[in-house]
Amino acid sequence: MNVTRGFTGRPRVHNPGLPPGQYDAREDWPVLSAEVTPDLSPADWSFRVDGLVEHPHTWDWDAAHALPASAYEGDIHCVTGWSKFGVRFGGVSLDAFLGVARPHGSATHALAYSHTGYTTNLPLADLTGGRAWIVWEYDGAPLPPEHGGPARLVVPHLYFWKSAKWIAGITLLDHDEPGFWERNGYHARGNPWEEQRYSGD
Repeated sequence: MNVTRGFTGRPRVHNPGLPPGQYDAREDWPVLSAEVTPDLSPADWSFRVDGLVEHPHTWDWDAAHALPASAYEGDIHCVTGWSKFGVRFGGVSLDAFLGVARPHGSATHALAYSHTGYTTNLPLADLTGGRAWIVWEYDGAPLPPEHGGPARLVVPHLYFWKSAKWIAGITLLDHDEPGFWERNGYHARGNPWEEQRYSGD
């Protein structure tokens, strides 16, 4: 797969809230996926935390909703150049799931995987301390399938390819293991403020 280094077509307007190289998408929310949107109902959805944990555990839709509700309100940034301000996602903090699974002290990284087979890697520190969510609502309504519904991972401080759509689980590891886009030339972490778009940035 070729990686295109240039993103063009929208003028860049100076805004101190925009990471470098980004534009404000305003009311738009572009649909960008590496895979075909699956036909996945809430009844068929599940989420698992396994790997280097004391208690590997799987939640179905009802069990996930029984955890304490949490919301993210803020901004999101896509590696293709758009940013959205003031979004609101509703779901559960990933800390609640990890609190049940209880990561081992040796766990340093995670590989998030989708019901479609998509994967992406993240340092465990980017998923804890109120920095990541499993969400099923957007702006008070069910999360649309094309944007990852019935549920997706949201890690808003990183480029949005790290926020895996149709999330199925997270495996905790003692090493970094590249996911789909990372194996195809994208950065291992993806910090928008440092423009970590590609390997080597």
